[in-house]
Amino acid sequence: MDSTSLGFKLMEDQASGVQDRSFLASIYNRATRIGRSSDDKNTCFPFNQSVTEAGIQSELPVSLLPCPSLITKKVLSEFVGTFILLFAAAGAAIVNEKTGGSLTVPGCAAAAGLAVMIIIFSTGHISGAHINPAVTLSFASLRHFPWMEVPLYIIAQVGGSISASYALKAIFHPDLHGGVITPQGGYSQVFVLEFVTSAILMFVVTAVATDTRAVGELAGIAVGMTVSLNALIAGSTSGASMNPVRNLGPAIAANNYKGLWLYIVAPILGMQLGAGTYTLIRV
Repeated sequence: MDSTSLGFKLMEDQASGVQDRSFLASIYNRATRIGRSSDDKNTCFPFNQSVTEAGIQSELPVSLLPCPSLITKKVLSEFVGTFILLFAAAGAAIVNEKTGGSLTVPGCAAAAGLAVMIIIFSTGHISGAHINPAVTLSFASLRHFPWMEVPLYIIAQVGGSISASYALKAIFHPDLHGGVITPQGGYSQVFVLEFVTSAILMFVVTAVATDTRAVGELAGIAVGMTVSLNALIAGSTSGASMNPVRNLGPAIAANNYKGLWLYIVAPILGMQLGAGTYTLIRV
């Protein structure tokens, strides 16, 4: 082989190498992009599947687990969101009691609704802003959320609730008992109120979060106003928790567990009904 042929051969090999590297880079970019999209439940793209689609068999292992960095951000988002919710909702209740009812029921209802609205607008694009174990369980039951992430979300939500409650205790002690929701009526009445208000809330959440025909940009307003509406109706009787961790954290911090099971069981059952109802009537 003469020098000219050898030169052309080297140029062809270099060009082929560049093409191979460009091809692999394009596959990696596509896998990364798909892995980070919101349409595939934020799971890592099975890398060797993308390569196989291009006609090349690969020995790379398939990863069906959530991307570590992404799931970490989502869990932290749930922790922070739940912290803000508890700090605002329980804090408003504490201030209301400390000042002799100056905020009134409408004021506490507005505080809870505004907190939910703010959290959805600020963290909804990161974690979905569940900030409620009952919401997470309902989404998972209807296959809108992966079960493998449910324990992490619930741990973050419980942790945010407890952290906010102890922060409030450090600030307002001994007035923390005002942030604990306790039944103000019969247990059956409180259970029904929590069940119905939770069902209404989850009906709205399912509509704006899962139906592409809904105006998703207004999800925060719709959900926040639903929380306030329910609180106006049930606030003086059941406390309008609609969230198992809304009362769990304050109950632990204040060592007051009266009727706590009502605020755990009723929201979970009610939200399953609300989510199922919207799914049933969805066209």
